[in-house]
Amino acid sequence: MTDLILIVGAGPVGSALALDLTRRGVPVHIVDRADGPFHGSRAKGVQPRTLEVLKDLGVLDALLAGASAYPRLGIHLGPLTIPRTMIAHQPVTEDVPYPDTVLSPQFHTDRVLHDALHAAGVTVDYGRRVVGVEQHDDGVTTTFADGGTVHSVYVVGADGGSSTVRRQASIGFTGDTDEDDRMIIADVTIPGLRRNRWHVWPGRSGRFLGACPLPDGELFQVMLRLPAATPVSNDPDALQATVREALAAKKLTVGEFSWVSLFRPNIRLAEHYRAGRVLLAGDAAHCHTPAGGQGLNTGVQDTYNLAWKLDEVLHGAPASLLDTYEEERRPVAARVLKISTDRYDSFEKDARAATTRGDEERQLKLTYRGSSLCPEGPDAATAGVLHAGDRLPDARDAHGRRVFDLTGGPGFSVLAVGVDAETLERHRQDDWPAVHEVPAGTYGAQSPTLLLVRPDGYIGYIGTADSPAGAPTGIDDALRRMRRPTP
Repeated sequence: MTDLILIVGAGPVGSALALDLTRRGVPVHIVDRADGPFHGSRAKGVQPRTLEVLKDLGVLDALLAGASAYPRLGIHLGPLTIPRTMIAHQPVTEDVPYPDTVLSPQFHTDRVLHDALHAAGVTVDYGRRVVGVEQHDDGVTTTFADGGTVHSVYVVGADGGSSTVRRQASIGFTGDTDEDDRMIIADVTIPGLRRNRWHVWPGRSGRFLGACPLPDGELFQVMLRLPAATPVSNDPDALQATVREALAAKKLTVGEFSWVSLFRPNIRLAEHYRAGRVLLAGDAAHCHTPAGGQGLNTGVQDTYNLAWKLDEVLHGAPASLLDTYEEERRPVAARVLKISTDRYDSFEKDARAATTRGDEERQLKLTYRGSSLCPEGPDAATAGVLHAGDRLPDARDAHGRRVFDLTGGPGFSVLAVGVDAETLERHRQDDWPAVHEVPAGTYGAQSPTLLLVRPDGYIGYIGTADSPAGAPTGIDDALRRMRRPTP
């Protein structure tokens, strides 16, 4: 059996995983039950941390070419329109090269990832609906509705909130779905409506109508949260009629629809992210409300955590490394779920306050501190302001090059902060990854410091370089826990 990963679901989450594994030389087979690419705008906010991930995957420039900055809100209250900034513009800094959330409709994000996969020789296999997932000692057999099968070493379910892969693996999905809370989301043209703002018309009890101008065209994403007693059919024609009626009440005329969907917010979290050779990512593992734009971002970052671990395990690292995927990512999803739910529920009290976005949504301060892969060294407290498990901020190395450019890619890296050449040469091990010298004081280091940077850009170990029991031994131990055996 070949080292093949079957990825079920070709949205942004599954596609990002496929791209990350492909650049590592891991064969993938990506399938989707739909007949073709997704055409809707559904998940449209791409957060700063996700932009860093997409930069490392080599697709950021293509994404930004069809994206835009978030527009200001215009909250319509009778004859008044109150301007409001949902996401404040942040300056580019040395440590945060992509500080702002960008507006990228999901159909554009999908297309960018699929184009990159196609260039790498990977084609999405559409029209494949999973009906069975059977695990064996050495792999998994996945059966499709058309009678075909795929044999793989691992299966990753990125097939959404109603994940067949999750159900086949008998993984519980704890939470709630409020059948009375329904929202229509549609991509439409609205002739005459100004495109310089995101229009919001608040209603009673948290109901609202919104129209967000989508970049690179004439479409608006319309979101209509319906009163509980409103009868509505899932038929596309009926949904379009409801949207037309709501906009007509605001003296607006709808032009053409390109996509429409009825959405019921799910608030659910998988009990586990792994069952043997089956793993979950994205909405298959966690479903949030649309507030805050966290679903796609959390899912893509799931895959950034998972891809390198799959790669290491396929090449000899212990399979228990995959258990740290749930250990590190499930608490993140639980926190995101709570924040998203609180934002969504606050619409009923104050729509203006509910539209505020900050550091939580940007996900730059997300950390894996306390993970079994990121233990604190005995001298880490003297090393600086960073800790094992933190995202590595960008900086400049001793030659003026960007640290992100040096540590990016599929491998591990070591940063030597303020370490003199003699000390560095004494500590450098033959099986260490590339070592990059960084000026003293960078990252707030108070003394010569060594940092081990994981392939996903988080710090796996940090310690002072001049301590006999410190960083060199710590880095060796950390690499043994996380990396395939050295030949």
